[in-house]
Amino acid sequence: MTTSSAPSGVTLTAPLQPGFDRILTPQALAFVAKLHRAFEPRRQQLLAARAARTKRLDAGERPDFLPETRAVREGDWTIAPLPPALQRRRVEITGPVDRKMIINAFNSGADSYMADFEDANTPNWDNQIQGQINLFEAIRRTIRLETGGKTYALGDTIATLQIRPRGWHLDEKHVLVDGQRVSGGLFDFGLFFFHNARELLDRGAGPYFYLPKMESHLEARLWNDVFVLAQQELGLPQGTIKATVLVETILAAFEMDEILYELREHSAGLNAGRWDYIFSAIKKFKHDRNFCLADRSQITMTVPFMRAYALLLLKTCHKRRAPAIGGMSALIPIKNDPEKNAKAMEGIRLDKRRDATDGYDGGWVAHPGLVQVAMEEFVAVLGDRPNQIDKTREDVTVTAANLLDFQPEQPITEAGLRNNINVGIHYLGAWLAGSGAVPIHNLMEDAATAEISRSQVWQWIQSPKGVLADGRKVTAELVRGLIPEELARVKATGAEGQFDKAARIFEQMATGDTFTDFLTLPLYEELG
Repeated sequence: MTTSSAPSGVTLTAPLQPGFDRILTPQALAFVAKLHRAFEPRRQQLLAARAARTKRLDAGERPDFLPETRAVREGDWTIAPLPPALQRRRVEITGPVDRKMIINAFNSGADSYMADFEDANTPNWDNQIQGQINLFEAIRRTIRLETGGKTYALGDTIATLQIRPRGWHLDEKHVLVDGQRVSGGLFDFGLFFFHNARELLDRGAGPYFYLPKMESHLEARLWNDVFVLAQQELGLPQGTIKATVLVETILAAFEMDEILYELREHSAGLNAGRWDYIFSAIKKFKHDRNFCLADRSQITMTVPFMRAYALLLLKTCHKRRAPAIGGMSALIPIKNDPEKNAKAMEGIRLDKRRDATDGYDGGWVAHPGLVQVAMEEFVAVLGDRPNQIDKTREDVTVTAANLLDFQPEQPITEAGLRNNINVGIHYLGAWLAGSGAVPIHNLMEDAATAEISRSQVWQWIQSPKGVLADGRKVTAELVRGLIPEELARVKATGAEGQFDKAARIFEQMATGDTFTDFLTLPLYEELG
């Protein structure tokens, strides 16, 4: 596309690779520009409100359920009925939008595939636009890949597609509207919706989305208004779009009823986004001298604050006739080590068994090799039923104190500290090189798990409770001393990535005086 053929006020600051013009058409960019002009002021207001809330939390405010929305929480209402394609979601597979992953995920046997433009994806220009092309072709069943002597193509039965655009905090720096960067989320959503909404409907599905990183019902209201305008512009009935919200911030946990209510005509339920949720707790209480969490490996779904959040999400969803989808264990299949693989599979089984037994309607996996194991656990509970929304869990009572019951505080170990440093450097290096989902130490790491690693190190340095099991205080000096050793270990794996640069960035983020809200914000500026 030439500058002269771009819509008025729209500027592309990145090169158009062959085929990109199929997605970046003047009409599609005009649609994105319309969304930007309608909603960018509100996005900025909401981001400012986040920053103001953070200051209050830093000063000691404790979150609670909102008194001004009590009527919504106590009201007798439900979300709009679900389309057939979203009534059976026992196993959902997630992953980035490269061709091989897309084909394998569609063919995996999962009920649903969440194609991820966010945490499992490095949002460089090529990844974002090639991902849109890949999905355009997959929806029309023309996608193919020939690599390593193998041919990949879609089978007869494929998973239902859902798309995760970027969160409200992220920009798309390569597209300017009236001189301003567009929202990364509106860019991802707008291009996908413009090109594929009608095609999906014609094929018996629809434009279905996952919405990440929200901190309030007002942020959900903004998405709902985006949906209303988008459907209006394309002449689609209101309520055609369906969206599942990832409850992955601790503030959103206090507004789950309200978030469902704002999106009630477009809602497809809530998901327990566990890894970002842990990161959010660390981030929001980073200056609380009484707050400190043990090694990352100790913070499971059974610790008090995570258990309270999981049960409240389940109860809230089913009260409103909405699906409750469980989060993702980071375990993955382990090749060439049957004993470790058997242990990993048992971990997956226990995770999904707990969710299914509690009453969840489905859960996430990150690898096609885990679909069958997860499916067996949900089928064991659900049988032939597509979901268990009728399981209302009236026995569950969760208070604000339960949501804020942060345990355990110990142990914090040198091994745990080293693991955080190692994972942080490894993941950041891979991310800078273009890979947003990376297997490290037999776990699938994405931006959320990497956020836990670097935020824990920072918080342990700051907190008087950040003391190792052997009595040593975690300090910036200790961390700086361990970074070269862990950098060498990462390099010794033979993995590909910009690890020297990653180590410098990790050190700055982990030992600096100020806390960076999202590691992807400064990292994004490092991308071309």
